[in-house]
Amino acid sequence: MVFEKHYGLPQLTETSPCAMLRSKAIYVTGSLVNPDHPDEEGAKYCWCNMTQHILGPDQKDVNQSDCAPGRHCYRELA
Repeated sequence: MVFEKHYGLPQLTETSPCAMLRSKAIYVTGSLVNPDHPDEEGAKYCWCNMTQHILGPDQKDVNQSDCAPGRHCYRELA
């Protein structure tokens, strides 16, 4: 019997995530995405630098896909 694990393709966005989005990967690799270790991207543990919590100032979840233009607290990455 063969077991297979299928991974979803990463979401590509035309905009960068919010400048206030933080994760452990930033402090290790300097980026939210580490191409050398794609499994790290699956951890998805992020927090907002404004609130220091997993919820943003608008009380919504903080993650790479949701912290995008359209949220009132979004800050463009310089």
